[in-house]
Amino acid sequence: MPGNSQRRGAIRKGGKKGPTVGSGGQRRRGLEGKGPTPKAADRPNHKAHQGAKAAERREGGGAGGRGHAGRTSTRKNKASSEIVTGRNSVLEALRADVPATTMYVAGRIDSDDRVREALKIATERSIPVLETPRGELDRLTDGAVHQGLALQVPPYEYAHPSDLVDPEMPGIPLVVALDGITDPRNLGAIVRSVAAFGGHGVVVPARRSVGMTASAWKTSAGAAARIPVAQATNLTRALEEYRKAGFFVIGLDMDGDVELPDLELASEPLVIVVGSEGKGLSRLVRETCDQIVSVPMSSAVESLNAGIATGVTLYEVARRRRR
Repeated sequence: MPGNSQRRGAIRKGGKKGPTVGSGGQRRRGLEGKGPTPKAADRPNHKAHQGAKAAERREGGGAGGRGHAGRTSTRKNKASSEIVTGRNSVLEALRADVPATTMYVAGRIDSDDRVREALKIATERSIPVLETPRGELDRLTDGAVHQGLALQVPPYEYAHPSDLVDPEMPGIPLVVALDGITDPRNLGAIVRSVAAFGGHGVVVPARRSVGMTASAWKTSAGAAARIPVAQATNLTRALEEYRKAGFFVIGLDMDGDVELPDLELASEPLVIVVGSEGKGLSRLVRETCDQIVSVPMSSAVESLNAGIATGVTLYEVARRRRR
């Protein structure tokens, strides 16, 4: 088969199969050992190494700068504080004395009356004002419509539920607890009503509940600076502790044991529990209450807004206590 041998020779000469000259011993050196195999966590492309790096970033162990660790710390800051964006929102927050740590103003901003007033209030309150490139402002606000103005609000410092049990507080103890309220405007309105009718504080659950956001601060119209808001890890357990401290716990619900005008417990130390507008009181919270109270109203209305229902109840409690 001379033709086949000639083709094989051509492949060896011009193709890629096998060297035609000696390797000079280089292939032998390439076969020498390179030491023990590195651990999985030391190999950059291994899943274990990537997981260890991710854990370091989560713990803030990496150095700052522009790498992943820097981006992680930025997300941590956003989780622990709040950025209010937009000229109207920033100005309203400043007018309502919402606590703020920094005001960001875009470079070369088109100034108007809102911007000028915001700058004036920030200066009077000694709030640092930083001129910020628009790209950086976009990043700080997660791409929200900021109109060149943003305000950083620090995390709210919650009290402990037991802090509201203070024998030195004036008057008969009165506390409002929220069960499943998620609208910050309702929380702000309730804080405002508690201040207006001689209450001593508000309790919110740590999970699945509204917190003291800038919106809640604004709605409270400054009352949040005077009325403590406590955060309970477990609302049912907190209510049980209040009962042990001598409080009566009453829950607001459409299907109450008594109507509000017949509330005989009004003159006692009280915790008033308000449920969500849709679901009402949760089962465990309802079972913890000493009494379920309903607000009488026209049958044409299905339910009251949580903030309004709380205000009506607090007014009735205050009225009966003054008698």
